[in-house]
Amino acid sequence: QVQLVESGGGSVQTGGSLRLSCAASGNHKSYIYMGWFRQAPGKEREGVAAIGGDGSATYADFVKGRFTISKDSAKNTLYLQMDNLQPEDTAMYYCAADHIPRWMTIPGTRGIYWGQGTQVTVSS
Repeated sequence: QVQLVESGGGSVQTGGSLRLSCAASGNHKSYIYMGWFRQAPGKEREGVAAIGGDGSATYADFVKGRFTISKDSAKNTLYLQMDNLQPEDTAMYYCAADHIPRWMTIPGTRGIYWGQGTQVTVSS
């Protein structure tokens, strides 16, 4: 079993930055990819970013150039640096883990494991 706990959400103005963290515990051999997906009220869940075991990263087009995913394997922690935030980025952000980054490739999906989410609110 794997537990994922997100933190770092908050409220910022347009153009601001936030850094999300996801602390992972449990059986780390249960997954290869980690990443983030988000869901805003009334909208479908959408993949944001993923990082593989080799450190390779994938991003949704709408965050390319603004968000950066990274991980600290020694601390078992995943990060999402979010810069130049826009009101449309407002959503609950969830950490995910799986053998494949299905939240990036299959619309509306999560992963085998996901956390409780952290709220990001961007005001104009």
